[in-house]
Amino acid sequence: MNWALAIPEIVLSVCGMGILIVGVLRRQDSTFLCSMLTLGAFLLAAILSVSTVQGIGYHGQFVIDPFSGFVKLLIIAGAALCLILALDYNRKQRISRFEFPVLMLFSVVGMMVMASASNLMTLYLGLELQSLALYVLAAFARDDVRSSEAGLKYFVLSALATGLLLYGISLVYGFAGTMDFAQIARAASDPVHVSPGLVVGIVFVLVGLAFKISAVPFHMWTPDVYEGAPTPVTLFFGTSPKVAAIAVMVRVMVHPFGHLTDQWHTLIVIVSIASMIWGAVAAIGQANIKRMMAFSAIGHMGYALIGLAAGTAVGIRGLLVYMVIYVFMTAGAFACITAMRRNGRSVEMISDLNGLARNDPALAGAMAVAMFSLAGIPILSGFFAKLYIFLAAVQAGMWTLAIIGVLTSVVGAFYYLRVIKVMYFDAPAEQFDARSPSLTFVAAVTTLFTTFFFLFPAPVVGAAQAAAQALFG
Repeated sequence: MNWALAIPEIVLSVCGMGILIVGVLRRQDSTFLCSMLTLGAFLLAAILSVSTVQGIGYHGQFVIDPFSGFVKLLIIAGAALCLILALDYNRKQRISRFEFPVLMLFSVVGMMVMASASNLMTLYLGLELQSLALYVLAAFARDDVRSSEAGLKYFVLSALATGLLLYGISLVYGFAGTMDFAQIARAASDPVHVSPGLVVGIVFVLVGLAFKISAVPFHMWTPDVYEGAPTPVTLFFGTSPKVAAIAVMVRVMVHPFGHLTDQWHTLIVIVSIASMIWGAVAAIGQANIKRMMAFSAIGHMGYALIGLAAGTAVGIRGLLVYMVIYVFMTAGAFACITAMRRNGRSVEMISDLNGLARNDPALAGAMAVAMFSLAGIPILSGFFAKLYIFLAAVQAGMWTLAIIGVLTSVVGAFYYLRVIKVMYFDAPAEQFDARSPSLTFVAAVTTLFTTFFFLFPAPVVGAAQAAAQALFG
């Protein structure tokens, strides 16, 4: 048992317990200190994730490879941006409590365990650790009825999805005789002798994971939770947990079930197409910008799944590049949404952005960059994200999927451009409250990344290529 492979997760867990003790002892004046300590713990975990030696430990249940390292860095980056955004937001909303960064930290630990899972039971433990913290974070504004409703809806529907996932795991274990990824791969190496029960188990595992990335038709929780949860929590839902879940889906489908591609490929294609179409169409009629972003997220997960449907190293590379760019685009958009405050109250309607370009050109510019990028407009990063995905589909001969992706991108561009039209061409509404330095920092970093990605794509693409090759190696 090589316990050193899990050093980042162990260190992060110990830091979490220490920060919790600090918060309890210092009471309510400890929120900022606990947040800073959590950011420090994230930085330490990121460094350890890069420097940890590769290998398989814990009797084959935990793997460290370029894929897990890539995913962990992205998870930590997404969580750090969310936590920085929450510093001022939680204080203004009067929900500033030290439990917030601690819950986020333990959720990240669960996601990192998911990224390194090489056993179905390890996968489940990481998934549950992540989910338990997310239940509480969704309902963190406990005096807000919408937040409580969001937490309850996510809990109930997530429990259902977890039940389906566990049923799938039990079927896989029953018909393969193991939960270890390598041994399942050996059992499935001859598709002719694969039991139909194992195929059914794969479908249920896919369903449980599709819920976590809010892919159609398992998306029903997304709009209500996005709208009801505190805005930094909504951003958290839209970034790190989706990265972890789609990474697990990729590892499970490519490694243990890679020999059964014919059995699950069609399901991924159907889910991808349905997500792209529903995400593009359903967002058009939304007046609340957080609900619009929820349907946008559904569509973007459909695009990401094209990379998995391609079933090649090029497809997985495109998927990983897509997720990196998606995290920064989404963080930039939600930084601007967090800035939507008037007279000390958050406002969330698209109409509240009327004439923003005249009242606050910098904020309008940052929002415009995020919207243009989410729509896939050249030369912003969102264009390259879709380019890598569609090229992978074309190279795999999946022309139909690529064409549907392009068409839904055109339809989806309507609601992104509508936001820009409201900001630049409508009569100005009342000016927003002054922005905090933490919010300005997140907006600036994400906008710079989104705008200038085309100048330095090599580090991200190269790391994604190495991570994809590790799965197929």
